Amino acid sequence: MSQAYRWILGGEPGERNRARHALSKALNQDEKNTFPYLWEYTARPEQLPPDGEWRIWMIMAGRGFGKTRSGAEWVRMIADANPSARIALISSSLAEARAVMVEGESGLMAVYRPDQRPHFEPSLHRIRFRSGAQAQLFSAAEPEGLRGPQHSHAWCDEIGKWPLAHDRATRCWENLLLGLRLGPEPRIAVTTTPRAVPLVQRLVKQAAQSVDVVISQGRTDQNIGCLPDRFMQAITDEFANTQLARQEIDGELLEDVEGALWTRSMLEQAREHGPVALAVRVVVAVDPPASATGDECGIIVGSLGEDGIARVLADCSVSGATPAQWAMRVADAAQEWRADRVIAEANQGGAMVESVLRAADQALPVRLVHASRGKVARAEPVAALYAAGRVRHVGMFARLEDQLCGLLVGGGYAGPGSSPDRADAAVWALTELLLGRARRPSVRHI
Repeated sequence: MSQAYRWILGGEPGERNRARHALSKALNQDEKNTFPYLWEYTARPEQLPPDGEWRIWMIMAGRGFGKTRSGAEWVRMIADANPSARIALISSSLAEARAVMVEGESGLMAVYRPDQRPHFEPSLHRIRFRSGAQAQLFSAAEPEGLRGPQHSHAWCDEIGKWPLAHDRATRCWENLLLGLRLGPEPRIAVTTTPRAVPLVQRLVKQAAQSVDVVISQGRTDQNIGCLPDRFMQAITDEFANTQLARQEIDGELLEDVEGALWTRSMLEQAREHGPVALAVRVVVAVDPPASATGDECGIIVGSLGEDGIARVLADCSVSGATPAQWAMRVADAAQEWRADRVIAEANQGGAMVESVLRAADQALPVRLVHASRGKVARAEPVAALYAAGRVRHVGMFARLEDQLCGLLVGGGYAGPGSSPDRADAAVWALTELLLGRARRPSVRHI
């Protein structure tokens, strides 16, 4: 960064404003048209590349922080300054690389003036910059695509979402490193929301041990002036009062509770995006509150796919509801997801539970289950199913996942709240789908 930019960015607020006003008056119209595209001038300090001889720079920040813009601007700076640069652009899929990294609102095309944009060749997954530099798109789902090509630089976006099956994310990263051998100073920029996956954890560990890896962290609210109010409200509603808020909003990599049955890494590996297999069974599991008012009622929707994988589809749990209210919530969930069974724990007054549910919907297919063991003992075989890859989460369920990660091996609970009601409902649903029957349901053609 030039000394002039450092002076303007680093001064006191009043001094900065005077300097900007003087600079603006000195510019002609063409220069003023370029002004909004001067990233060094408009960026926040934490969005700019750090000083030093780093090899890998990772921006690990909350949603909406401006990570994509930072990555795109870094690539622009490299391409404009180095005509011989060969840059790898890697995302979880080619479609996402194009939609976010290249053509997105904060992607490479958006950071250039319209008359100065590089040439994108979609059929070749290639970008040609006016300087002569080139960038190639790659998918982390196809790690062998990076075996062979050589690069001087790389931008890796959302590595926390890279495919984990068959170690694809790790293999993609290692193939990239082996091909990063062009030019005198090969470098990688990584932009990601923190996720407890092996690759993110690996880079965090390396940053603590070596100057080769530098991490910039940031929170969503640091970019609040550029974010819609509705977005801020949505993420607050989704993650408020959860541990996952520290990850998704504050940009913090969550640590696991020692001795927990579930780990954050296990849940991230169970995360599923995109189309899922056709469901052959859908159940709604209910962990009723112990008292008439005030306690939480765990309500989880789960399915069994024709591929033999169980999935958590929705968390419809409610807090502070009367029996009639939570029963109606169960009935609505069963109708919305076309459930063929409602599984309700009967230990807290079995007859009352069934009558309340029947009152909400007389046709509700209710089956009461009795807990002969504690919550943690029931959860252990279900946690083993996660470890075996037989359960998926279709989306992110912050409060449920916080509770799962608080269940401890051998008994005990170290999660939020006094009782893991959502986790218990999930255990009942998955037990019914995968452990409750000797034979798995199948689809027959008539």
